Amino acid sequence: MFERILYPTDFSDVSLHALRHCIPKLFKLGAKELHLLHVIDITVAELEAFELEEPYRKKLEKLAEELRELGINAKADVRIGIPSLEIAEASEEAKADLIVTPSVGENVWRQMFMGSTASNLARATKKPVLLLKYVKKDDSYELAVDCEELFRRPLVAVDFSKCSIKIIKTAKAFEELIDVGILLHSVDYGRIDELEHNIEIAKKNLEKTARGLNASFELEVMVGTASQAIIGTALAKGATLIVIGKKGRSILKDLILGSTAERVMRDSKLPVLLVPCG
Repeated sequence: MFERILYPTDFSDVSLHALRHCIPKLFKLGAKELHLLHVIDITVAELEAFELEEPYRKKLEKLAEELRELGINAKADVRIGIPSLEIAEASEEAKADLIVTPSVGENVWRQMFMGSTASNLARATKKPVLLLKYVKKDDSYELAVDCEELFRRPLVAVDFSKCSIKIIKTAKAFEELIDVGILLHSVDYGRIDELEHNIEIAKKNLEKTARGLNASFELEVMVGTASQAIIGTALAKGATLIVIGKKGRSILKDLILGSTAERVMRDSKLPVLLVPCG
């Protein structure tokens, strides 16, 4: 299990909900250390940022104390700067194994155009990012999966590139919690007359990839757009989490064209574990 977790919070309702209802369950699964972080956005607060530092530090320390009472080893830190960059730097300093961040509805897609949060964080950090996809219900928030069940049945998407090695390495971090996972590759390349051949090669490569995992995995080769294959299979097979790699591309290209990872982040109702591949 990921032992050191970094949890950036903006004190929003969904962020506090996830902190109180999801994060403690990750510690039941084996997490050991929690680093709480609040970043005062210098581009928004400007000179006021320095006046806000102490009040926010007290607020964050109060949350840390609340979690310590549950037996969680929680530390608190407040920084001033550009959120995605400060979060990435803090994750390196804390030697975090995982960054956890919640979102509600279509917020991730909208925020990408505002130059914020999950998408930019995935570009800035070398750490895996767990995106908790919440839906607002009345006065509360709901996840599609209980956090204690999060790693029970992951769908792990691979494309047999160097990125796939990092994805498998990340999956191995929680493989003791897996009942039966799903290892998926989507054949979305080649000519029509090459399809059968490409499927056969993909099956063999998927079998080789599965040997790198100790947990049990069902192997799935799909044909079609990768993002649709990933989301559709995850729903059909009852996955609890989607694990996918995020390759380094230009921000503009990702936003205009939409990479597979961006589409899955946007459209999946399940939590997404994003593995940055440089």
